[in-house]
Amino acid sequence: MLAMRDHDQLEQFGTALNPARTAEFMEGLSSDEAWGVLSHVEPGRAAEIFLYFDHDRQIEILSGQNAEEIAELVAELPADDRVDLLQELDADRASELLALLPTNERREVQRLNSYAEGTAGSIMTTEVARLRQHFSVREAVDELSRQSEHLETIYYLYIVDVDDRLLGVVSGRQLISALGKPNIRLSDLMATDMLSASVDEDRESVAQKVERFDLLAIPVVDSNRKLVGIITHDDVIDVVREELEEDAQMLAGVTPLREDYLRIGLASLSWKRGMWLTILFVTAMFTAFALKNYQGSLEKYQWIVLLIPLIVSTGGNSGNQAATLVITALASGELSHRDWHKVLMREGVMGLTLGGLLSIIGAIIGFFFAPTWMAILVVPLTILLIVMLGCIAGSMLPLLFSRLGLDPALMANPFIAGIMDIMGIVIYMNVAAAILG
Repeated sequence: MLAMRDHDQLEQFGTALNPARTAEFMEGLSSDEAWGVLSHVEPGRAAEIFLYFDHDRQIEILSGQNAEEIAELVAELPADDRVDLLQELDADRASELLALLPTNERREVQRLNSYAEGTAGSIMTTEVARLRQHFSVREAVDELSRQSEHLETIYYLYIVDVDDRLLGVVSGRQLISALGKPNIRLSDLMATDMLSASVDEDRESVAQKVERFDLLAIPVVDSNRKLVGIITHDDVIDVVREELEEDAQMLAGVTPLREDYLRIGLASLSWKRGMWLTILFVTAMFTAFALKNYQGSLEKYQWIVLLIPLIVSTGGNSGNQAATLVITALASGELSHRDWHKVLMREGVMGLTLGGLLSIIGAIIGFFFAPTWMAILVVPLTILLIVMLGCIAGSMLPLLFSRLGLDPALMANPFIAGIMDIMGIVIYMNVAAAILG
């Protein structure tokens, strides 16, 4: 079909199946060939298929095809997707396409671009169903039929006044259920007690609201409670996925990547990884100095040197466990820094429990290394103390960084690793000195 440029067959291929299935069948095509198919489909349908392409293919098509034809496609995309894609294009190409967009779409892009990254305004779509409270059910359906061409979704119908201030909400289900009574006013159906997001609210906070109350969409309002857009559940899924990726990278001691792993420049990747590796390297150097300070004890009791990796890793592992649990609880909204006393008590008990369990195993290990029965006690006692310290430090540091306005996921783990390495040596050597004399 492509080789023969058979317009009718290509158009039928683009419209016969669900857009997602159509995009799936086109996976084996090059970007040029994929655009060759889309160019034979009307722009609205082409935009639906285009949104199911993988991100790299979308960027390749927008960057490499005829600007005027691409502008028609971009104009049909939902406002939030349109802005996101234009932001990732080369600046000259983005400006070229922006100039070719209809005036309303161009202004919409510029307005959405004005919101700070990471806020509700930056991920919302402005295509939202707006109705007036005096509309009857019949009038509301007629109005929706006029608006539907420009709407991304109609999960919820938002009731606004003449100044677009948000008054209430009616679900699509409510409206359909009321069709048997077409003269009922929306003011009698709408709920006025509803959740909304501020346009400058952090996107992670918005995602937590949608997840907690199981919403399909949430309205976004400005400081005057004027309805400026909505954030749908698929946008929230994207936010959650990105936040999880960032947290996973930060827990590994990597500054979050703003691009795909295979697309980010090696210089940038080296900086993001090397910065924290350097911090960890420096903290490890302090561990070496701590060992040097106890060189006399190490020479006198050489057997304790063999167990240093065990002691240090146990403290670091217990600290990282506690830190990871607290960081994820902070991210999900289960905890705040105000709960520090509850966390401290809980992790103190947990440290005592886990430390007691591991100290029994440590005593067994010590039996094979320690020269006397008294010397065996060095290992379990050290493990008990270091696990308790690890649990407490690992849980408190994320709360402290959160209180200081720093990202606990990025800051906590490198510091915990360094602290526990040094404190593991200090505790081990002092316990050994106290017991062995």
